[in-house]
Amino acid sequence: MIPLSHIRNFSIVAHIDHGKSTLADRLIQQTNTVAERDMKAQMLDSMDIERERGITIKAQTVRINYTAQNGEDYVLNLIDTPGHVDFAYEVSRSMRAVEGSLLVVDSTQGVEAQTLANVYHAIDAGHEIVPVLNKIDLPASDCDRVAEQIEDVIGIDASGAIRVSAKTGQGITETLEAIVQHLPAPKGTLDAPLKAMLVDSWYDAYLGVIVLVRIMDGRLKKGDRVRMMQNGSVHQVDRIGVFRPAMTVVDELGPGEIGFITASIKQVRDTKVGDTITLDKAPCDEPLSGFKPSVPVVFCGLFPVDSNEFEDLREAIEKLALNDSSFSSEMETSAALGFGFRCGFLGLLHLEVIRDRIEREYDIEMITTAPSVIYHIYMKDGMMQPLHNPADMPDLTYVEHLEEPRIKATILVPDEYLGDVLKLCQDRRGIQMDLTYAGSRAMVVYDLPLNEVVFDFYDRLKSVTKGYASFDYQLVGYRQDNLVKMSILVNDEPVDALSMMVHRDRAEARGRAMVEKLKDLIPRHMFKIPIQAAIGGKVIARETLSAMRKDVTAKCYGGDATRKKKLLEKQKAGKKKMRQFGKVEIPQEAFISALKMDS
Repeated sequence: MIPLSHIRNFSIVAHIDHGKSTLADRLIQQTNTVAERDMKAQMLDSMDIERERGITIKAQTVRINYTAQNGEDYVLNLIDTPGHVDFAYEVSRSMRAVEGSLLVVDSTQGVEAQTLANVYHAIDAGHEIVPVLNKIDLPASDCDRVAEQIEDVIGIDASGAIRVSAKTGQGITETLEAIVQHLPAPKGTLDAPLKAMLVDSWYDAYLGVIVLVRIMDGRLKKGDRVRMMQNGSVHQVDRIGVFRPAMTVVDELGPGEIGFITASIKQVRDTKVGDTITLDKAPCDEPLSGFKPSVPVVFCGLFPVDSNEFEDLREAIEKLALNDSSFSSEMETSAALGFGFRCGFLGLLHLEVIRDRIEREYDIEMITTAPSVIYHIYMKDGMMQPLHNPADMPDLTYVEHLEEPRIKATILVPDEYLGDVLKLCQDRRGIQMDLTYAGSRAMVVYDLPLNEVVFDFYDRLKSVTKGYASFDYQLVGYRQDNLVKMSILVNDEPVDALSMMVHRDRAEARGRAMVEKLKDLIPRHMFKIPIQAAIGGKVIARETLSAMRKDVTAKCYGGDATRKKKLLEKQKAGKKKMRQFGKVEIPQEAFISALKMDS
């Protein structure tokens, strides 16, 4: 059993692209955790989608053995966390399993919005923080300026910040020594009853559910019967192991250690992230406090293109929800799209990643409806009800007023792009709250409506600032505004999958753009099709898709003109009748393209 004083548990936190995963690679390489021939870039990013997009989506764990310069042997448990705002829940969870953090800051770019957000997660978890200045091999590196910025903006002493180049390996030994010397050892008692925190879990086709645990007290051995304290289910442990980064089986885990267990758990719902695991025969007195549940901010419907794949989609969503506890879902039906699920996400990138994972890992083709947020509807009888889907909007005669969610957005941007950013936020109905400077960069704080941000705000922000702005947000509450439901009618029939909530002042422009787009996307039929955008009973935009025309006079050659006229009249009457009974076929692609109108 490893003595507690020789264990260090830490995570690496940073803004996107500041070099977390590369630094993790160097730490693994320097300590010979992985043989040289098996090393590859971004060793801990195991999903295809992570490697393609070049981002970390899931926090990954690795155990490193390190012999310090004083000759003592240490065990380091490292958790590499994501940097993007949509995976902040993954970061905050990982923080609870460790005692310290390496704060990685790019020495050419300095402190960014996500650096702040992630370091606050670490401070909330009571971590000891070691600042690391990365990319010192680049000519634009300015360590003194960035160290000063860390002190000014975050308030952490950065005078002894370690200077590294994760790319070349410079400063890695100093980093390992700092982990051993400056980060605290975990606390725990070997003889106490077992108390372990369930940090993460995922589904494996061969082993069932694999559970990542952090042992707080006691010891966990193969063959132990363990109980999940939240739902009371009991399981027998089949195997125990650690990640080096490959799964390596060990005999037991003691206090302060992080590893995995499998226990032939078949049911996805038996493992709740944040649960406490204890021995069935000798349980601990009280469970750990667990994690705050995540609050989804963006909702959209996921429907299978082939309705026969509904059950497969249900299974895929259940398995993904196990692996990603910030993703929630419930069943819904739509007249246009059939059976599907209404799913909640932490942002649009999160939505894209989940959709891509379902399509790749489970081979299910899907349609996603327009992303929307939760509105609060206050009825005239004093009741408040949440609105997840604009199609479910009650009759306006019963509604007192509507409230929409607002966020506090923090944007860090170089001075020359400040005007464009302020204009973008003003256009999105933002209210400026603060504007300060950190060196040559402006830090703008805005109060913005969330529904203006979920569509394409991040993309627009990146394009107006040439990619130099960084953005982070948090929900601050609800506020009343002049919002209306815009319905899209095709051939006088409402299409529920395309209805959306818009601000009254923007409704006309939004409606016009939508009907023009649909006119190009819906194929022509044998009859005329009106496409309308409406608010309540008032049509605010309309396009008409003209009919395909069959040449009924082709067989007339010469003769009296009245004969042709008679055939055309007959055709006209037939088309009128057809239009009366006509069902319009809207292809699946039209839904997807129409909803992408903002991007």
